[in-house]
Amino acid sequence: MSKPQDKLSRRTLFAGAGTVGALAAAASLVPGAREAAQTAAAPTPKAPPERGGGYALSEHVKQYYKTTRL
Repeated sequence: MSKPQDKLSRRTLFAGAGTVGALAAAASLVPGAREAAQTAAAPTPKAPPERGGGYALSEHVKQYYKTTRL
């Protein structure tokens, strides 16, 4: 009688890790995936203000100021 395996064997674990690594390596070699990853990772910066400065009183800043009042 064969005993059912309740746990993952080391062989299965390393085979799965190798497969995942190979898929990740193959995906990084695809030119379209590399370009898509770069455009998704790099957000477009805001244009600098014309007259200097750069501070903007946004809604989350106003909310913070409201919470600091005594």
